[in-house]
Amino acid sequence: MTAGSGVARRGGRPLGGRSVLWLLLTAMLLAAAPAAAVTAGPPAAPRTAARPAAEPAARAPSCDPRRAGPRPSRVDGPAVRRIRERGHLVAGVDLNSYLWGSRDPWTREPAGFDIDLVRAIARDILGPKATVRFVGMPPSQRIARLQARQVDVVVRTMSITCERLADVAFSSVYFETGHQLLVAEGSGIKGFDATVRGRRVCLSKGSSAADLLRGSTTGAVAVETASHLDCLVELQQGNVDAVLTHATLAAGLVAQDPNLRLVGPRLDTSLYGVAMNKDDTDLVRRVNAVLEDYREGGARSPWMASYDKWLAPTLGAHPQGPPVAAYAD
Repeated sequence: MTAGSGVARRGGRPLGGRSVLWLLLTAMLLAAAPAAAVTAGPPAAPRTAARPAAEPAARAPSCDPRRAGPRPSRVDGPAVRRIRERGHLVAGVDLNSYLWGSRDPWTREPAGFDIDLVRAIARDILGPKATVRFVGMPPSQRIARLQARQVDVVVRTMSITCERLADVAFSSVYFETGHQLLVAEGSGIKGFDATVRGRRVCLSKGSSAADLLRGSTTGAVAVETASHLDCLVELQQGNVDAVLTHATLAAGLVAQDPNLRLVGPRLDTSLYGVAMNKDDTDLVRRVNAVLEDYREGGARSPWMASYDKWLAPTLGAHPQGPPVAAYAD
């Protein structure tokens, strides 16, 4: 089932009115949106059959995800000039993650924490009236589209990992989170432990959750879908027993369906970064300069203003504030 369809009920129980309105309006607007406003990716890959967890992928010999990118600079290079000559920024985003990146059903504009950051990058490069072409894509397409230069940046709750650093470049960290299990009320699953043995756990194809599940000894059965929103549909319809995703993304799902809950502790630390083509070093430095300004001011920073607007109502106050930047050079 595609994202955004069939999510109004779970187990025969209706969702809250505003959640239903948001979901229905979002689905209609995504279907009717003009290509000039938001460009969707190719059709989502069909959900694969359940399969046992495989061995984890090999890691790069050594790396430090917290120091993935070079020091900030606003010296123009070929990548920044290419964006200026084109006249707009092309950004790969998620348009199906409530609170992070989705279509506002009233304004018809992309909105969320990641979208605010994209607009800040565009304004820095192109000026206060900057325009952005938002390209919606599932996690499995992020790296390929950057390598093919179909997008300039990917700002899509993308974790910096040693494996991904072999294929793309990342900015400094702009958000910290971790994976957690999402289940329905009344579930017997207590956490990422023996209670998931033999149970069907849904995750997004190409996400870092896939590596986490493959490397576990829980005996859970992986069910892959195109996105975590498709996993929400599967969970609501009883086709899977749990969803494994970032706690931050799960918070958006709980906001849509209060019959769901997070269980167990966070399983790891995931560091979100802005991803770019490995050859676009000048753009990476430019984005890091934008992030320096975005974090500056602590509790009064643009970063905190965006957090308070989108995430605080669900995740609560953020006592640490923006993550501290660190660089590779």
